[in-house]
Amino acid sequence: MRTTFSATAALLLASCASAVAAQRAPSRTTEGPLPASITSNLPRNARPLHYRIDVHPDAQTLTFTGTESVTLRVYEPADALTLNANELTIASAKLTPLGREGAVVDLRATIDPAAQQVRFAAARTIAPGTYRLDVVYSGKINTQANGLFALDYPDKRTGKTVRSLFTQFEAPDGRRFAPEFDEPAYKATFELSAVVPADQMAISNTPIAKSVSAGAGLKHVYFGETPKMSSYLLFLATGYFDRIAKQAPDGVEAGIVTPAGSGEEGRFALDSMAQILPYYEDYFGQKYPLPKLDNVAGPGQSQFFSAMENWGAIFTFNRELLVDPAITSPLQKQRIYEDQAHEMAHQWFGDLVTMAWWDDIWLNEGFASWMETKATDHFHPEWYPLLGRVDGRERAMELDSFKTTHPVVQPVRTVEEIDQAFDAIAYQKGEAVLAMLEAYAGADTWRDGIRAYIAAHKYGSATTDDLWQAVESAGVPGLTAIAHDFTRQPGIPLVRADVSCAGGRASLSLTQGEFSLDRTKAVAADPQHWRVPLLIEAGEAHPVRTVLDGSALLTLPGCGPVIVNGGQLGYFRTLYSPAMLRQLATAMPHLQPIDQIGLVRDNIALATAGYEPAVPALDLLAAIPADANPRVARNALDQWNGLYGMLQSNDDRAAFAAKLRELWQPRLQALGYEPRADEPPVDANLRATLIATLGNIGDATVLVEARTRFARLAGDPHALDGELKTTWLDIAARNATAKDWQLLKHLAEHTKSPAERATYYELLGAASDKRLARKALALALSGKAGTTSAAIISRVAGANPQLAYDFTIAHRAQVESLIDDSGRSAFYRRLAGSSMDPAMVGKLEALRDSLAADRRKPIDQAIVALEQRLESYPRMRSALHDWLAAG
Repeated sequence: MRTTFSATAALLLASCASAVAAQRAPSRTTEGPLPASITSNLPRNARPLHYRIDVHPDAQTLTFTGTESVTLRVYEPADALTLNANELTIASAKLTPLGREGAVVDLRATIDPAAQQVRFAAARTIAPGTYRLDVVYSGKINTQANGLFALDYPDKRTGKTVRSLFTQFEAPDGRRFAPEFDEPAYKATFELSAVVPADQMAISNTPIAKSVSAGAGLKHVYFGETPKMSSYLLFLATGYFDRIAKQAPDGVEAGIVTPAGSGEEGRFALDSMAQILPYYEDYFGQKYPLPKLDNVAGPGQSQFFSAMENWGAIFTFNRELLVDPAITSPLQKQRIYEDQAHEMAHQWFGDLVTMAWWDDIWLNEGFASWMETKATDHFHPEWYPLLGRVDGRERAMELDSFKTTHPVVQPVRTVEEIDQAFDAIAYQKGEAVLAMLEAYAGADTWRDGIRAYIAAHKYGSATTDDLWQAVESAGVPGLTAIAHDFTRQPGIPLVRADVSCAGGRASLSLTQGEFSLDRTKAVAADPQHWRVPLLIEAGEAHPVRTVLDGSALLTLPGCGPVIVNGGQLGYFRTLYSPAMLRQLATAMPHLQPIDQIGLVRDNIALATAGYEPAVPALDLLAAIPADANPRVARNALDQWNGLYGMLQSNDDRAAFAAKLRELWQPRLQALGYEPRADEPPVDANLRATLIATLGNIGDATVLVEARTRFARLAGDPHALDGELKTTWLDIAARNATAKDWQLLKHLAEHTKSPAERATYYELLGAASDKRLARKALALALSGKAGTTSAAIISRVAGANPQLAYDFTIAHRAQVESLIDDSGRSAFYRRLAGSSMDPAMVGKLEALRDSLAADRRKPIDQAIVALEQRLESYPRMRSALHDWLAAG
C-alpha cells in the first residue's frame, strides 16, 4: 500500500486546519438548542457538531453505500433522535456516549418518506450529553441533479460516452446523501471520504488529505475537515477531469475543474476567479477562509439551476463556465463572468453567513445577484453591467405585479415551498431593493454595515433584520422601516407625477399608489403603503433626494423634463402626466442610458396594464436614437421584438417590420455581419441581437444569410464556428425544413463537444413547423438527448405551446422523470408562458387541481399571466395598428 501526500496538499491542509480552528468560537445560532425564533421541521433536542461521512458509489448500478459518524449534543432527555433522510435505506445505527461512561445503544430506524425524516429510537431514554451516532446505510444515484447524481457525456478526447458523478444538495437534498440535520441553521464541520476509481479525480470542498489504494482498481480518498457550515454546502465529484489552477493574490489556490480534454476552456473563468477573490475579501472585510476554491464544470443542464455555491467547490454546468471558441459568444462569456461572481459572492453571503431558514433565501440570492453586478462593473465597466439592473427589476416586477406574488421575506415550510422560493422575487427584486437601499445609505456607509454584519455572524446564521440593523447602526437611521416596506409586503409602488411651471420653476406633485397587472381597480381603491426613496433629476440641477411617504409637492429649478426615478435605482413604477411624457420623449436622445432603458420599460408596462395609452410608450421607444449605447440599443430591440410578437395581422406585421428595419438596419450595416478584431464586446453583442431581431421579423436579407451559412454545415461541421454560431443556428432552426432538422440532429449525435451537443439538441425543439416540433418531442423521450431532453420540450413550447403542453400531460410521468424534483412545478409554468389559447386556462386549472396544495403556486402564476395576456394583447394590437397607421 502506498499513500500519496504531496507537499502542496500538506500546505493547503494546514491552511484548512487554521480556518477550521479560527471558527470554533460559539455563535448564538450554532451553539445550544436551536432558538424558537428560527423555523425548523426537526425536534430541537439535539444539534450536530461534526460529521464523518464515507461513501462508496457504484456509478454503473447507480447506487452507493455509506457509513456515517455524527458527533452531536443532546440537550434534553429523549427517547429518539430525528434527522432528515430521503431515499436512503438504513442498515444499522448505534449511539455511543462521548466523554463519559455509558453503554453503546442500538437504535431502531424508522423512515417517514413524506416528512423526509428518519427517527432513531432507543430502548431507553437518551440523557443530555455528547454522543456519536454511527449509521450504515445505502442510497441511489440519480440521473437528475438531486443528491448524488450521474451525468453521461461524450469524452472530448475519444468521443466515447463516459459517466461522472456530482452532488447537488440545495434546496434540501443533503438528506439524499446521508442522514443529516439538513436545515441551514444546523451548522457543523464535515470530514468526507469516498472510494472511487483509481484513474479518476475526486473533488470536494477541501483539499485531499490522503489517498490510498483500495484494490480492484479503486482508491480511498480522504478530504480535509471543512469549516462549520450548513449541510447543503457539502460537495463531492468524481470523474475523468482536468484541473487548471493558479494562486490568487491572497494566497488562495483558485482552480477550474473540467471534463478531460477541456481544461483550457476554463482559463477565462480561472483568471476571473483569481481577480475577484481579493476584491471580495476587501469588500467584506473577511479573508476567504478555505485554502482553495474550485469551480467544477458539469456537462449537461438542469431546469432548476445553472450553478451552486458549495463552499470551496462551486458546481457550474459547462455552458455557464467554459469558453468553447467554436460556440461561445461574447455575451455568453460575459455571463460566465457574472455567474462566477455570483457564486463567489455566496462564499461569504450564504456560506460564511447563512440564512437561518429558507424564508430568508433572498439574503443569499438577492445579495449575490447585487454583488455580481457590483464586481462586474468594478472590473468590466465597458460591459455596462449596471444597465442590466433594469432588466432584473423588470423580471421581478413581472411576478410582483400579480395577485399570486409574495413578499421578499416569505414563510416557507415544505420542501416544495423551499424550491419555489428560488424565483425572481428572491433574486432580482432582492437585488433591486439592495441597490435602492445602498443608494439611500451611501456606498461607504452601506459597506461598513455589510462588514459589521459579516463579522458578527460569520460561521453562523442570520436573519434579514440582522442585516438591516447592522447597516442602520453604521449610520443610516430609518433604513429598517423602509426596508420592511419593500421586503415584508409584496407588490410594486406606483408614483403618480404631474408638474406645472411658473416663473422658471417647476412644481412637482407626487402621489404614491400601487401598480398591478390584474388588480388595477382594487389597488386603486385600497393601495398598500410604502416609504419610497426617490432620486429626482431635473435637467442640469443637482438631483433631489427624498423619501415619498404618501404624497409630496416639490419645487425644482427650471421647466425642463423631470425624471422621478433618476438612475433607475428605485423599485417602483412612475406614471407621468402626458405633458411630462412628451418632454421626456423629446429629451430621450440626451438622457443617461440607464434612464433611457428604464423609462421605456416602465411605460410599456404601464400601457400593457392599461394605466396609460400605448402611444406615449411607443413614442419613447421610437425616440431611442440609432446610435444609442449598444446595451440600450439591445434593450430597445428586445422591446420591439416583444411588441412584434403581439401582432397577428399580416399587414400590421409587415408595417411593423418595415418600421423596425428603417430604425435599426443602418446600425447592422455599420457593424457588418462579420465580427471585427478588437471590437468592443458590447458591439459584438449588439450585432448578434440585430441579426436575431431582424431574422425574427422575417427580414429577407438576414434569412438568406442564415440559410446560406447553415447549409455549409452539411459539408463542414465547423463552418459556423465562432461567436455568431448560436445566432445563425437559432434563425435556421426556427425556420427549419425537414432536411435542416435532420442535419441538426446529425450534428448533435456526432459532435464531441458537450456544449455543442446540448445546443444542437435544444435547437431541434425550436422549429415552427408542427411536424418537426412533434419529432422533437418524441426525441426528447428517446433517451438520446440526455439532460437536454427537458430543454427540448421547453424550446418546443416557444413556438408551439399548446403542442408541448398537451404532449407533456399525455406523457407526464416520463417527462417529469427528466426534470429535477426542484423544478417540476415551474416547468409547467414555462410551457404555458407564450400561450395565447383561452383553452389553456382550463388545462392549467385541471393540472393545478391535481397537485398538492404546496405545488400549486407556479400553476396559479401561469394562469394569471395568461389571463392578463388575453386581456391586454388585443388592446395593445389595436394601439400598435393605430400608431403604425399614423406614421
